[in-house]
Amino acid sequence: MKILKTEFEGLLIVEPKVFEDNRGYFYESYNVNKFKEAGLEHVFVQDNQSKSSYGVVRGLHYQLEPYAQTKLVRALYGKILDVVVDIRKNSQSFGKWISLEISDENKKQLLIPKGFAHGFAVLSDIAVILYKCDEFYYPEADRGINYNDRDLNINWGLNPKDIKVSEKDKLLPVFKHSEMNFK
Repeated sequence: MKILKTEFEGLLIVEPKVFEDNRGYFYESYNVNKFKEAGLEHVFVQDNQSKSSYGVVRGLHYQLEPYAQTKLVRALYGKILDVVVDIRKNSQSFGKWISLEISDENKKQLLIPKGFAHGFAVLSDIAVILYKCDEFYYPEADRGINYNDRDLNINWGLNPKDIKVSEKDKLLPVFKHSEMNFK
């Protein structure tokens, strides 16, 4: 398992070692000892899974402190463009975003630390996503940023006419009006 740094402090790409043959494949998607060897001490307490069709954009979501979540995201089936926005006010990358294509084929995972808003766009006909969280979901701490914020100008990898967003996500505030309490 490789754990690779990105240009954003704390945001990591996890590439498992995959064993493939004519029967299929096998890989460890998570190993607490390998994470500890890399200096990662997360204790995951909740797994979330979603299934979405082509063009669905979910996000950008996060929870306020003290209920913020670290997430380990992977695609069980299909392909997504995973997008994160740094919302840590003292970070050098505050207000910037990065994206990574994650699929059942490339088997990459993204470890998203606390202080990032997270969302994804479905690029395949269907995608099934699983993500581990190190904190439980608390509705009262649930916040988000509008996926279509003109200042962030996120490229979701989709034709805008194909994008499908929940009514809740359409009503999220833009970045400059979002509540954030990360330092």
